[in-house]
Amino acid sequence: MSAEFSITRTAVLDAPAPAVFAQLEDFRKWRNWSFWEKTDPSMERTFTGAERGVGARYEWKGNAKAGAGSMEITGASAGRQVLIELRFLKPFKATNPTVITLEPLGPERTEVTWQMTGTRGPVMRALTRLVKMDDVLAQQIDEGLEALGRAAAAEG
Repeated sequence: MSAEFSITRTAVLDAPAPAVFAQLEDFRKWRNWSFWEKTDPSMERTFTGAERGVGARYEWKGNAKAGAGSMEITGASAGRQVLIELRFLKPFKATNPTVITLEPLGPERTEVTWQMTGTRGPVMRALTRLVKMDDVLAQQIDEGLEALGRAAAAEG
């Protein structure tokens, strides 16, 4: 199994692109829709840097399932794309650049593509052979995209 990986998921959301972008560029809003926020509702969250957009930073520390890590928005194109440097500290150290791209499909629909890349260490390569980790991650992203659409439609 290759150490390098890339997971890409795409969904069409019934929400306008500006409303979707507003959910993505503000880490405080991720609690509204992110699958991973459900893993430990009582985890510690710290927000630093910019309030939203480039320079916004979010750190978390949670139970064994949530682990610990941080995200930082390193690039953004208003209404079109968000670049995130995702770093996991626990249960395994990893850095996963993530690109979320929006394509408006009219005033009330948006195609969202979420791509996460990275390098698996030896332990993760072994675990991925036992548990189809790419499939698990893809399902989690799909669930998050569905919830993102609902959150954006509610606020948009």
